[in-house]
Amino acid sequence: MALKTKRLTNTFGVEIADIDLSKPISDATIAEIWKTWNERGLVLMRNQSITPEQHIAFSRRFGELDKHEALEPFRHPQFDEIFMVSTIPVNGKPSASENVGRHWHSDLSYTLHPAMGSLFHCQVVPEVGGDTLFASTTAAYDSLSDKMKELIDGLWAVHDYLSTPTQKLKSPEVLARLRELHRPVAQPLVLTHPVTGRKALYIAETLITHFVGMTAEESQPFVRFLFNHTVDPLYTYRHKWTKGDFIMWDNRSLIHIALSDFEKGAHRLFFRTTVLGEQRGHHA
Repeated sequence: MALKTKRLTNTFGVEIADIDLSKPISDATIAEIWKTWNERGLVLMRNQSITPEQHIAFSRRFGELDKHEALEPFRHPQFDEIFMVSTIPVNGKPSASENVGRHWHSDLSYTLHPAMGSLFHCQVVPEVGGDTLFASTTAAYDSLSDKMKELIDGLWAVHDYLSTPTQKLKSPEVLARLRELHRPVAQPLVLTHPVTGRKALYIAETLITHFVGMTAEESQPFVRFLFNHTVDPLYTYRHKWTKGDFIMWDNRSLIHIALSDFEKGAHRLFFRTTVLGEQRGHHA
């Protein structure tokens, strides 16, 4: 059965209608979803009422799932495969993931096994705000000049988990423990998608400290130019969440950011599974 789809933007993203993830899905339909996901980068399926077990089972059909061992404070108390993105206080204290994702990034780019895909299910969302922005790193790469492509092809960028502003606010003891878990990792600046063969920028807003063989001072102007180019509105999609929305995005061709544009006291809660990709980086 052919999928019933509608494009979300001219360059990427698609909404699939008439899919119920709580019911059995044939291998043929999974293959169609996989093909569409790779080609369009982002798949939206609305009005999904599923359990964490069903979320995990569906996600597993696309590959091995991360158990988020290095992100233990964010895990669901019963399901290691579920990463909880929440602003809801726990025992009177702010949620550990309250400020997660507030910068442009590709999930787990700072690890040796970056995420291939992320599957996000909306549980709680503010009445206004709390949107997520996505940008196509494939479309951004395609629009670069041939000379710029020549200059950046072959560069490796160092991604450092501790370089984000929220990490720098933590205590020296916490930072030391995080450094043991997250050593800086060098990743290729330009990726070739293993399914589509298309090239994409592997860029991040604050995670990249420098290019291998270059100083931070030499690297940052290039990083800033490529980042600003990637998040040009021409290559972006802004999603306004409603409860039950289920979005799958390809971290090899998109970056994203969670916006904090909602009033104090309102909350976001999402469940995320993470399909691991191939190892391609190395410790810097």
